[in-house]
Amino acid sequence: MKQALPELALGRRLRTLRTARGLSMRDLASSAGVSESFVSQVERGVANPSVASLQRLAHALDTSIAALFEESDARGRVVRASQRPRLVHPQRKWEDFLLTPRESKFLQVIISVIEPGSGAGAPYAHDSDEECVIVLKGSLEFRVGDESYLLEEGDSLVFESRLEHWNKNPGTSKAEVLWICTPPSY
Repeated sequence: MKQALPELALGRRLRTLRTARGLSMRDLASSAGVSESFVSQVERGVANPSVASLQRLAHALDTSIAALFEESDARGRVVRASQRPRLVHPQRKWEDFLLTPRESKFLQVIISVIEPGSGAGAPYAHDSDEECVIVLKGSLEFRVGDESYLLEEGDSLVFESRLEHWNKNPGTSKAEVLWICTPPSY
């Protein structure tokens, strides 16, 4: 069976969550602080929402960003490697794999594979308290507020998630990065 493009899967999942809550596109747009046209474009798979837009939409739906991308229904305490929820950003420049159960209330661990030259796109912040990023392979340019860092393999950085932050893979090969967030942000 052919897999749907990530932006179409995201759009279908957004529509499913919105309609399950009895919300119109206008209701969701108003609550998320985006335009009704934008919600329509995301649902049709023609818009590539930023992380900040995804956060606003998830918050308005009273769910996590992970729920917008959910491809697996890993439940309980164990997340099997073969069943990790895969979160593909609509621009397909990176993909995330959720290593902790989606229902985890206090801790979230994600492994990201980031294409060369790609990254967050624009600075963003979220409601988690603290975050740790560990570079497993490659390198990562990272900015938190006014401070910039170049993280190499094995380097880690801890920061307050509420501060604007941004990242980019400056290398010529894919970077693998481990994210640990308290509480979950996705």
